Parts: sequence; C-alpha cells; structure tokens
Amino acid sequence: MTAPLTPGEDPTLRFAVALNPAQLSAVQAPDGPHLVVAGAGTGKTRTLVYRVAWLIQRGVQPESILLLTFTRRAAQEMLKRASGLLDERCRRVSGGTFHSFANLVLRRHATRLGLSNRFTILDRADAVDLLQALRTEAGYDKSGQRFPRADSLVELYSKQINTQRPLADLIAEQMPQFADVKDAIHDLQGRFRRRKFEQSVLDYDDMLVCLRDVLAEHAEARREIAGFYRHVLVDEFQDTNRLQAHVAALLASVHRNILVVGDEAQSIYSFRGASFRNIIDFPKIFPGGRQTLLEQSYRSTQPILDLGNALLEQAKEKFPKRLFSLIEGETKPVLMRVRDDYAQADFICRRVLELREEGVPLSQIAVLSRAAWHSNTVELELASRNIPFRKFGGIKFVEAAHIKDVSAILKLSLNPMDSAAWFRVLQLFEGIGPRTAQSIIGHVFERGGDFRVLVQPKLTVKSYGKDLKNLAHLLEEVSDAGKTLLAKLEAVLERYRIWMVRKYDDAVVRQRDFEALVVIAARYDDLEAYLSELAIDPPDFSRGRPDDDPEDEWLTLSTVHSSKGLEWHSVFLLNMNAGRFPLWASMKKEEDLEEERRLLYVAVTRAKRNLYLIKPEEILARSQSYEIGELSPLLAELPDLRQKVEEKIYAPKAGATISDSVANPIDDSEQLQRITDYFSS
Repeated sequence: MTAPLTPGEDPTLRFAVALNPAQLSAVQAPDGPHLVVAGAGTGKTRTLVYRVAWLIQRGVQPESILLLTFTRRAAQEMLKRASGLLDERCRRVSGGTFHSFANLVLRRHATRLGLSNRFTILDRADAVDLLQALRTEAGYDKSGQRFPRADSLVELYSKQINTQRPLADLIAEQMPQFADVKDAIHDLQGRFRRRKFEQSVLDYDDMLVCLRDVLAEHAEARREIAGFYRHVLVDEFQDTNRLQAHVAALLASVHRNILVVGDEAQSIYSFRGASFRNIIDFPKIFPGGRQTLLEQSYRSTQPILDLGNALLEQAKEKFPKRLFSLIEGETKPVLMRVRDDYAQADFICRRVLELREEGVPLSQIAVLSRAAWHSNTVELELASRNIPFRKFGGIKFVEAAHIKDVSAILKLSLNPMDSAAWFRVLQLFEGIGPRTAQSIIGHVFERGGDFRVLVQPKLTVKSYGKDLKNLAHLLEEVSDAGKTLLAKLEAVLERYRIWMVRKYDDAVVRQRDFEALVVIAARYDDLEAYLSELAIDPPDFSRGRPDDDPEDEWLTLSTVHSSKGLEWHSVFLLNMNAGRFPLWASMKKEEDLEEERRLLYVAVTRAKRNLYLIKPEEILARSQSYEIGELSPLLAELPDLRQKVEEKIYAPKAGATISDSVANPIDDSEQLQRITDYFSS
C-alpha cells in the first residue's frame, strides 16, 4: 500500500511518478464528461483510484463523489486504496453498485412512484413464489395449454427489462414452444408488476427501473439527487445495460461531471443485457467531452498484444487504440495443430507438467474455452493424471437436470432394479408424481425389473400410457447388446428431446449440452464404462479444490466469459475451430460475430507470457462422425496471422518429450510458387 502523504508533500509530484502520461491525463482532467477507454491490462482501476484521491485533494467534498461499480467489493477495495494514497477522507466517498445506490435513493423518494419508502426487496426465490401465485390466480395452470413455469418467466421478464427488447422477440428466440400463449405471458407480466406495487415490494430489476423513473419523471428529485453528486465515476462501462447507462446519464445531467472507464473491446455480456452501444455512443450522449486512451499494458508481452491488436483491427466499430508493452519477452503466441480433442487434452496435460517443472505454478496456468462443455475431455485427462484443477463458468455438467435424465435412462437399460433412476425417469411424464412413480416402480420390481410391465393394459389406459409405452420400447432398443454405445446414446437423445421440450421451458438452450455427451461417449467402448466414469470421476470442478491439495495450488479451467478481469502466466485456448470459437449460432448475425471477436480478444489478453491457441484438425460432428475442423474465421481473417503466431504441429510419440513431439509445419511456399509459375505460363 502506498504511504499517505506527509505534511507539505506535493501530491502532484507523487501522481506524476506513479502514473504514465495517459493515466495522469485522465486523473487530472478538468470537469466535464470524460470517456477513458482502457485496454486490457492498462491500469483502469489504478486510474479510478487516483482520480478519487485527486478530486478530494483538489477540494471536492468526498460525499459528493459517486463511484458506481459492479460489485460492492470492487468499490470498497478502490476506496481503501485511495485512502492509503491520500487519507481517510476517501472512505467517505459514496461507493457501491447500481442496485445499492438505487436502494439508498428510493428509500427517500419511493412515495413519488406510489410506493412506501419501507418497501421490501424480493430475492429470486420470493419473486418466483409470487409469480407462481399469480399464475395460479389467473388460471394459467389449468388453461388447457402448456404454460411456462414461474421460474422460467421470472428469468424471461428480467431479461426483457435488462435488454429493453420486446417480450415477443425473446419468447420467439428462447421459448418458441410458447409462441401461442405469448399474449398470456405478456398479461401475466403486467399482473406481476401491479401486484408488486400493490404490496410495496420490489425485485432487483424493479429497483433500477424505479430509480430511472424517479430521475426521468420527477424534475425536482432529479435536480436534488444529481445536484448533490457533483462527480459521477462509473467502472466497467462496457458492461452496463441500457437501463444502467440511462441512470448514469441522468445522474450527470446537472453538472455533466461524469467519468466512465471501460473498453469496448471487452464488451462480452450481451446475454446478460449489457449493451456495446453504451460505450460506443457515449460521445453522442455527452458531445464535446474528453476522451483518453490507455494503451500501455502492464500485463502481457508485445507479441501477445500484437495478436490482440490484430483482432481489434477487424472490428466494425472501435476506438482507435493500439496496445503496447515494455515487458520483455519475444515469444510469439503458438497456434498448435493437434489431431482431435484427445490429442488436445494430451498436449495440454504434458505441457502443463513441463511448465510446472520450469517453475510456473499451477495457479498461474489456465485453460480457457468458449463454452463450458468444450473442456470436458480436458477435465477427464487432468483427473486421470492427478493434476488438480478448478472450473469456473457454466454449471456442474453431470449435475444438470437434463444430463441426469439421460444418464438415468441409460442406467435402466443396464440395471432395471435401479429405483432412483426409475423415480427420476417416470416423473418426466405429465400425470406421474412421486406417489404414482412409486406405484409403477413397485409393479416393475414385482416382476424382477421387467420393464415390459410398462405396456400392461392397466397402465397404458392412463393419460401417461403412451409415454410409458414409448419408454418401454426405448429401453428395449438401448438394451440391445449389438448396438454401439454411440448408437444407444443417440436413440435416447432422439426420444428424450421430445420429453424434454415438455418438461423444461428452456429446452432449446439445454439441448446444446448433448454435443458434449456425444464427445465424452466417443472415447468409450461400452455403456457400463461410460456411466462408471461419469459417476466415479465426473467432469466437474469439485476436483482440485484448494483444501484437497496439500500445496494449495490448482490449475484453472474457465469459460472466457468467467475469465474476464483475470490473468495468468500461461494460457491454453481450446478449439480454435469454426463452430467452436465462434459458435455456429454466433456466425449467423454480424453483431453476434462481432461479440465473438471481442471475446477472443479477452481470451488472448489474459496471457502474460505464454499463449497456446489449439486447433484440432478433426472435430466430432452432430452425425457422430469426425469431420475436418476448419480454422476459426476470427483467426483466418487476419491478413498477417502467420507473422503474429508461431504455427506448430503436435504429433505425440511414445516415450518422447513434448518438444520432440512438436514440429514446425513444412515451409513449402518456395516450391508452391515454382509450381504455380510453371503451370500458369
């Protein structure tokens, strides 16, 4: 921690020593709107900390400074650092999240919106319970049509508020099976809002909506609030949604003293409602404001930054920054070509062990993937070699409800006396609850596990009889010893997709995980080995927790989304193939592909010294056959890719070191030119 200023010490001199010229310019900028575009690793937090200290040292009242961050901890840490730099006055700055600030303001102004200022706040579970009651009240649970569950609707309504998109569009994208009840879904949203106001309760999204309404619709309140906070500072502005950006702009409407810090190249959370346009259009909202570019990176070597800069040059909309570094290091990022997923996992494990021998701790190594399931094969390989790891991003794969459903069906084909599997599978069907399931299980067990009991007339006449008959036929098919594991899995998935759409409102999203099941199953010859591996040593981040490892050290597995803000000495980036990074679904619309490019930029700039971009030559297709894996278009589009990376081929040899298994591609350019010249003449 920096020592506090001594009596008589000139803070200007200390600031000039501690900051580079661009940071100092941002810190000492005059009043007015100011956009600080901070590239990856360029010290944006340091800039905000020094800005707070500078304002207070200049005579601004600490209470009149508002610092908005995305976590309370971030705000507390910044103000703690500012206090260490200047003095305890910095702790009196108003710092916190948008939601905590909204709560503070609404306690004083809620009555303007017809709310009691003693309103209570609903957490997610409370909101689901309230909506469930309204759903029943309105009769949507007995309407004769299938209707979304309350938890799915709470998620849908939240996304609509945060993205400010039409509800009908979100239904069409995420819940197409409910298109015929979209009017009812919209009606229930209105009932939900009205009931919350009647009861003076607000959920998290309501708090932001109400804060905006107080500021936008009540001029006296806006002038009072915005007049009090003479300086508004916003961290990670590229991650704000449209609602948050509107609130920030309104707070600066009186004095126009707003400084926002962010990086348009790291805007990667559109699925949460974050808007790329907030930071891009800031100069339009506050014309005539200042703009500072922070371009000196204190994280990565120049070769890594050169690749990041090349990616940004392809962006359609961007600020004209070019990152540079004074850190020594000439090692280029490596584009490693491997045969398939298994070779990818093998290379990573071997190279990780080598890095550890070279003195790089596991805690300084990360394996990043575009989607959580992409690392499943790597997880299994790490586990088999006793390399401790933790996984961040996504969910616990084998504990996801739909994955457990599929596994339960497969288990029944092996062991029809597995009561837990029966209990889970039977309740997939409408009309079968816990009691009915236990009764059916009793009939099956009376016949020694003979699943042909399911087609007996006393069961087939029930409303769920057709489902039981289909289940019996499926179990008979999957029990065929002549079928391969992949054939059995595909048979289950084909039937289960029908059942899943009826059970899970977000079935379209869940189906994406089935590709991972197929990838994992491809390495096993029989069903029993496959299920045993998933049960005994599942691809799950519970392995490698710090309290399990005597050296308190573990490798990080993470999605790129969960890696933002972090850094490692060495980074492995998985599956640099078209369809994997970017995902196929993201290649259909330009704005989605633009975000994928930003996501790759974030991944690249997590590395400090070593970066490995791994490209399998073969990838498993949905047809369960391997196909040629094309290089990611995000890399292929770079005009000078071969100058930015060192391309290598990994061909593992038994008993050989990894360096003996890695070769540079043959340079055939001279011979190719000779052939071209001859046949074109």
